[in-house]
Amino acid sequence: MNKENISNKRVLEGVVVSDKMDKTIVVKVRRSYLHPVYKKTIIKYKKFKVHDPKELAKVNDRVKVIECRPYSKDKHFRLLEIIK
Repeated sequence: MNKENISNKRVLEGVVVSDKMDKTIVVKVRRSYLHPVYKKTIIKYKKFKVHDPKELAKVNDRVKVIECRPYSKDKHFRLLEIIK
C-alpha cells in the first residue's frame, strides 16, 4: 500500500455482499441516526463498489474501505483491510 494522507478521506466499514466482478467487490455500509422529530433510531444501508485488485475479500467478510480516485463510473473506494 502506498503512503497517502488519509486524514481527509472517508473510511467506511461494511460487509461484502458480492465478489463476482473482476477486481471489484460490493460492500454494504450501515448508517444509523436519530430522527429529528420522533427521536427514533433510523437505520439506512448503502452499497458501494470497491476496488479489490488482489481479489482477497469474499462474501460476508467485514472490511474497511477508503475513498480514492475514481476507478470507473461508479467505483471510487479502495479496499483498506479485511477485519474478519
